[in-house]
Amino acid sequence: MSPKAHPTKAKTGLRKSSSPKKRKAATADEEETAYAPEPKKVYDSDALDEDSSEDTKKRKRVRENKKTRSPRKKRREVDEDEEGDLQEGQEIVGVVVEAPKSGRVSPGEISQNTLNFLTKLKDPKCNDREWFKLHRALFLSAEGNNVDFSLEPVYRLAEKEWKDFIESFTDVLAEVDTQIPHLPPKDVIHRIYRDVRFSNDKTPYKRGFSASFSRSGRKGIFAGYHVSLKPGNESLIAAGSWCPGRSELATIRNNIKNDSRRLRQIISSPEFVKLFGEAKPHPKGETQNIFGREDELKVAPKGVGKDHKDIDLLKCRSFAVLHRFTDSEVLDPEFKQKLASVARVMQPFVHCLNDMMTIIGGTNNNDDEESGDGEQEEGDDDDDE
Repeated sequence: MSPKAHPTKAKTGLRKSSSPKKRKAATADEEETAYAPEPKKVYDSDALDEDSSEDTKKRKRVRENKKTRSPRKKRREVDEDEEGDLQEGQEIVGVVVEAPKSGRVSPGEISQNTLNFLTKLKDPKCNDREWFKLHRALFLSAEGNNVDFSLEPVYRLAEKEWKDFIESFTDVLAEVDTQIPHLPPKDVIHRIYRDVRFSNDKTPYKRGFSASFSRSGRKGIFAGYHVSLKPGNESLIAAGSWCPGRSELATIRNNIKNDSRRLRQIISSPEFVKLFGEAKPHPKGETQNIFGREDELKVAPKGVGKDHKDIDLLKCRSFAVLHRFTDSEVLDPEFKQKLASVARVMQPFVHCLNDMMTIIGGTNNNDDEESGDGEQEEGDDDDDE
């Protein structure tokens, strides 16, 4: 049998009896087989695309894991997590500025935290609805009611301190002046929101807390007491009648014309003068005692001679006095007692004015009116003293 009939054997081996020529040919075939190049791998185009896209995805995941998330993205992710906890109809309007945990005081006292908050309201950037919202409440329901999430904003702490103080001070003031009723704080405290309808200053919030006490509470025609808490040594207690109505002012003036001895005796007493100044107009026109107010008349009232013996009293449009306190006095645990000691000196003055406004026998309400009397700022929250 010839080698051509058995090619496999010719490639794998030959018998010893093979001729040299045949052995040489077989060796050449083996070398050709040994050094032959491997067959080329055939790729499927669809499979190639799948492998490539899978590798690309892996590389992208590695790069994303190495990237550092921006602070804004982190905040967004936190907000998204918080939104998942909200109930239907609720939304996040900002991050609440929580009240400080330290520096708190017992009920009936004022802390530095409250003065710090009111100091912020003096800054126009902070006396803003958006700023106040973040210091007042975090969540709002669909109906606009505050929802308690166990967070105490800065304003709520300051407001609570002021309410507790007024409640405590009412008890002390009622002992000084028995005509002051025991009313809850909500009936004597003024709102912090300003009435900006007739003002050039459009800032929405007052720069301090305030409360008024009289026979009828915060409102009414009667003379009474006014307490204002303002940082910067501007806290005060005032007493009397500020811009009384047309008929009340006329009644007071008629009673002064009839007999001014009681009023003069009160405002000239040593204790009264020590706190509020001498009972006569200041030589430079400054505020002193009950004189020197911005609304004081420059000339005699209508129907009154300029040489009247009580012309200084009759020119008054307001009958009020005030005494200021420093911030250190406000922070004193005995601050309400200091207020009460001043109110004790004010008490006869307040009672005298109330008697003058209620004793109307034999008076003519149209006698003493100058042009423009009775003009009064609208609203009960215009006390910026």
